[in-house]
Amino acid sequence: MVRRLPIAVTAVALAQIGGWAWAAPKTGLIGGSWELDVEFADPQRITVPLPDGGEETYWYVIYRVINRTGRDVAFFPLFRMVTNTLQVVDGGDDVRPAVYDRIAALHRQQFPFFAPPAKITGTLLQGQENARESAAVFKTFSPEASSFTLYMSGFAGRIDRQTNPAFDVSKPESDDNPRSFLFRRTLAVMYDLPGDPQTRASATPIRRNREWVMR
Repeated sequence: MVRRLPIAVTAVALAQIGGWAWAAPKTGLIGGSWELDVEFADPQRITVPLPDGGEETYWYVIYRVINRTGRDVAFFPLFRMVTNTLQVVDGGDDVRPAVYDRIAALHRQQFPFFAPPAKITGTLLQGQENARESAAVFKTFSPEASSFTLYMSGFAGRIDRQTNPAFDVSKPESDDNPRSFLFRRTLAVMYDLPGDPQTRASATPIRRNREWVMR
């Protein structure tokens, strides 16, 4: 699903796109400090046929993850793209199984143990022999976007619980009035898409920066 960020979080989203994450006063650290080794290719496009004779284009990021932390860890990755036009695309939304089959066929030599996301989550055992290979797949976004950030979470254990400075004590705690927020250590990779709206459909993303953020 492609959606736009609501006005209430626009300022936070802009901060994240710029490479840093907003943070309220900390109230506690949750989770461990482990960090998995992840190798990934920059986003690529893939076009697959539809049953009705048409075709559909997706972005995908193929990756391999290895646990060298010294202990088995729970591995449940999440992927999200956020464009400079404030569109949000979550990895895996509305993706047909045939897309993963096509990606597996294209990368069989480099990623011989490729599997769809649903088959690689769970306990990740230690060692290279237990490496897992998969891809995050995204619906395409508007060609008006000239840059985007890829967020990859679940590859590090750190989670911070931080107080909400805008919490209204006169109202009950709810999704609209949370007492605190959880920020996860997340890999953020920023890309530029050169060209104009007419040519970006075939443009190759240019990696601008890669860093860990709390998000």
